[in-house]
Amino acid sequence: MAREFKTVGVVGLGTMGAGIVEVFARNGVDVVAVEVDGAALDKGRANLTASTDRAVARGKLDPADRDALHARVTFAVGLDALRDVDLAVEAVPERLDLKRRLLAELDRVCPPGAVLATNTSSLSVTEIAVATERPGQVIGLHFFNPAPVMRLVEVISTVVTAPEVARDVQSLCARLGKVGVSVTDRAGFIANALLFGYLNQAIGMYEAGYASREDIDAAMQQGHGLPMGPLTLLDLIGLDTAYQVLETMYQRGGHDRRHAAAPLLRQMVTAGLLGRKSGRGFYTYQAPGSSRLAPDELTPVAGAEAGAPAPRTVGVVGSGTVATDVAEVLTAAGVDVVAVADPGGVPAAGPGDRVVRDRVVRDLAAVDLVVVAGPSTAPVIDVAMATGRPADVVGLHFVGGLAAQARLVEVVRSVRTSPTAVRAAHQLCAALGRTAVTCGDRAGFIADALLLPYLNDAVRMLESNYSTADDIDAAMKLGCGYPAGPFELLDTVGLDVALAVQTAIHRELPEPGLAPAPLLRNLVTAGRLGRRTGGGFRDHVG
Repeated sequence: MAREFKTVGVVGLGTMGAGIVEVFARNGVDVVAVEVDGAALDKGRANLTASTDRAVARGKLDPADRDALHARVTFAVGLDALRDVDLAVEAVPERLDLKRRLLAELDRVCPPGAVLATNTSSLSVTEIAVATERPGQVIGLHFFNPAPVMRLVEVISTVVTAPEVARDVQSLCARLGKVGVSVTDRAGFIANALLFGYLNQAIGMYEAGYASREDIDAAMQQGHGLPMGPLTLLDLIGLDTAYQVLETMYQRGGHDRRHAAAPLLRQMVTAGLLGRKSGRGFYTYQAPGSSRLAPDELTPVAGAEAGAPAPRTVGVVGSGTVATDVAEVLTAAGVDVVAVADPGGVPAAGPGDRVVRDRVVRDLAAVDLVVVAGPSTAPVIDVAMATGRPADVVGLHFVGGLAAQARLVEVVRSVRTSPTAVRAAHQLCAALGRTAVTCGDRAGFIADALLLPYLNDAVRMLESNYSTADDIDAAMKLGCGYPAGPFELLDTVGLDVALAVQTAIHRELPEPGLAPAPLLRNLVTAGRLGRRTGGGFRDHVG
């Protein structure tokens, strides 16, 4: 029988702490809410009142239930008010020294049988726990912001956390209407470990001038259905918070370059460009704290891509179903298509090769635009040079295929592609009713270059027995709002497809953190490719 926590103490009543108080009180738990002084206590009470009043105004909470919720909360200054609690949760700023001192004080004040929990998002729970005389009764209880809304709680056990403590806390999560996922004490736990590597890579992509901030965000929102683009999300989180989390994970996680904060992030934090809360981050906002964008010097000019007419005749270079499907879509839109087999893989070694290349150049002589249709692993420049007119060649990557619900097209410019060709490609995409984003000619382009390393990180997490596929999927869906967890997505996309893209990315950027996970390779070798073969990371019947 799981233990029932009747009275819970919460220390630290900022946005997160007040949200945690609300979660407990909403679900019938008496709460002692503690701050360091009267001013901070009044601010915490105001945070709780504002949140519950918003819930009432939106019809999410009855006024009577709001009043009952507030009646369950006792506000107090100082830790002595926690002498009778069953569980104490700290939600103070993310500093190891502060959390260690606080847990040591809670250990002194709280009853001997009380469980002590830290809401840290990235610090070592073990290092916090050993500051007490009861490390077996210390656990990580990582709520996500806003706590009353987000259903995920990461329950972090250390090597000395008593199993019954973890079991009792998991039972408490269920009572609160939360999904508790169990993880061990490693840097970033699940959600942050996977999320921040991806966010950091997006910063690096923007910093290198590979794509605009708007195109990077659009690629992930419209290409992969994420609720928010990475740079917009960083502005929401706060760039200083993101830098702090990355630094902690880099130090704790064995100096993985995926978590080495991009230089641009550090520079922006130093300059006070912290995101929405400061009024400017990757984007500019109408005022500090506002979510409304304000135009700045980087905001795209409306109609900037309208400088070239939509092409009437397009050459489609490629082979296989992708090129055929692209040609069909263009034809259906009233575009004249000249289809040419892909000559990019033919080495210029013999007279037969020259015949092939001469035929390609001849066939494409009269078209307005040449499109390379293929996967995100194929270099556009190889085919562009074979056409004899590389300035007119762009890559078109239809992210998600050519289904009606797939709206994104990546317009891939090689080092020889002209601005006129890029504008013409955008006009063509507009005629097809698709959103176009522009990027350079690298493996994965934007959408897959950001998605696949994240999926690969998830596979590494699973193969190290850090957590289960179910908990990892739940963490990313419930904690980050992703439409599918990484293993659900891998089984849908195809493990062989994922391996091919990740291999191409690693070939271009041979960093250890980008090497395809051995488990991914092994499953592909074993023929477990996902849904289409009946089994991948999970078994699929029918």
